[in-house]
Amino acid sequence: MIDFNNKDIFKLKQDIDYAEKVTELLLEGEEVVDAFKTMRDGVVFTNKRIISVNVQGITGSKKDFTSLPYKNIVAYSIETSGTFDLDAELEIYFSALGKVRFEFTGKSSMLEISKIISSHAL
Repeated sequence: MIDFNNKDIFKLKQDIDYAEKVTELLLEGEEVVDAFKTMRDGVVFTNKRIISVNVQGITGSKKDFTSLPYKNIVAYSIETSGTFDLDAELEIYFSALGKVRFEFTGKSSMLEISKIISSHAL
């Protein structure tokens, strides 16, 4: 599992093709909403959960997948990008896990992600 206490900020850029890394993990009826990646790591938002991917090793063949179900969210905060500050942020508080923070660069669908989180957490 990813140590979110030591690696709590991911600078992510939208890349829907990154969702291919989690295709085999998806449940029946589960659909990808959006996907973001860093150099190798990434985060995929589905209609049921957030899947964090930590690519390990020199070759990148070993991967750690962390499933973060929306039903375990107790609070969250979004900050959308602005005119001069193009980064967006998402902070999520999970029961028993604590805070997870993601930072997005460039275009991101924070409002769509917020609606999905709200529909499951509220």
